[in-house]
Amino acid sequence: MGNLLKSELFKLRKDRSLRTLIIIIMASAIFYPTLIFFDNGADSATVNDFYSGTGLSGNDYIVKLVPCILAGFFISSEYSIGTMKSIGASGNNRIRIYFAKLMAFSIGAVIISLVFPIIILAASTILFGTNDLPALDYFIQTMGLTILYAAAFSSIMSLFSIIFTDSGKTIGFLIIFFLLSDSILYVLSQKFSLIETIFNYSVFKLFLDISKVDLSNGAFLKILLVPIITWIVFGLVGSFIFQKKEIK
Repeated sequence: MGNLLKSELFKLRKDRSLRTLIIIIMASAIFYPTLIFFDNGADSATVNDFYSGTGLSGNDYIVKLVPCILAGFFISSEYSIGTMKSIGASGNNRIRIYFAKLMAFSIGAVIISLVFPIIILAASTILFGTNDLPALDYFIQTMGLTILYAAAFSSIMSLFSIIFTDSGKTIGFLIIFFLLSDSILYVLSQKFSLIETIFNYSVFKLFLDISKVDLSNGAFLKILLVPIITWIVFGLVGSFIFQKKEIK
């Protein structure tokens, strides 16, 4: 398992799509506060506004959509170029192969999820000063939960990546899926009590609450455990499908 994970992490470091996505996100995070600074001046906003508002709310789309592109190139493309067949024929257990790839991909998704809020925090601090910085415990809480939810979403992306085994189909489906999933689940939850319960305990809904400071102990426990359980469940389902899948 250790050698498999090292191999996947090496491929992740060399993945051009990951580097390109990170550069684009960093440029966006720097450009936005810079534009506000030169248009409206240093007194037009605070660092906390940029972090809790733009940094976290804007990161919602980044966490759900940008890793979809990485999934297509990092996982699905290995079927078309024959890499997955070689790995499968290496004698390693398929469950270990899948979880090694899932863990490496989850790390890539986590890196993507942290870039925008951290860079926008740093850029806005340089431009607008250190007044009204977000509290340290709030920063740690939001970044820690962002890591968990990015990993949870990556487990869902990995599952569909091995089902489609084509980078184009995977990227297209995942982007549409994550764009529409919140709305579809919300509409269905208004009509079916079972769907409402599932939606209320899903990563899709709870991810929107990570920026809330005044979470009760019960609410915080729920928002903490759901992404962990989601990663494990979808990881097990994905490994089962991968174990039964014919690799051509």
